[in-house]
Amino acid sequence: MLVPLAPYPPPPPPAPYTPPPNGAQSQLVCSGCRNLLLYPVGATSVCCAVCNAVTTVPPPGTEMAQLVCGGCHTFLMYIRGATSVQCSCCHTVNLALEANLVAHVNCGNCKMLLRYQYGARSVKCAVCSFVTSVGASTSTTEQKFST
Repeated sequence: MLVPLAPYPPPPPPAPYTPPPNGAQSQLVCSGCRNLLLYPVGATSVCCAVCNAVTTVPPPGTEMAQLVCGGCHTFLMYIRGATSVQCSCCHTVNLALEANLVAHVNCGNCKMLLRYQYGARSVKCAVCSFVTSVGASTSTTEQKFST
């Protein structure tokens, strides 16, 4: 005797999105035009009002870091722990240094604040191309810095 199989029950409808009661917001950089986007905590994606690009929101608890592209000076955000970040504008691959491995010194020519890998002997300024020595003689201007 054959017993007819009952169809699977339909899945429950997804719960409607309700923003957090305190109106908490977070931010990320648009994947299209690189503008800063604000969005309610809990959203899974954000549509940019400027370029209409849809940017996926990283999962909750994902720690983000930021840097400025060495090629085009665009503000980039990335998941902390990445070793390199490719710029979506100019395609430059930027080295993502951990905060405790980064130091700063003022350019010996134009006085621009330069960021470099801690322990380097010199750093070339991206503005005026002057090479500033970073050694015992300049150690007073060198400092470890956390971002």
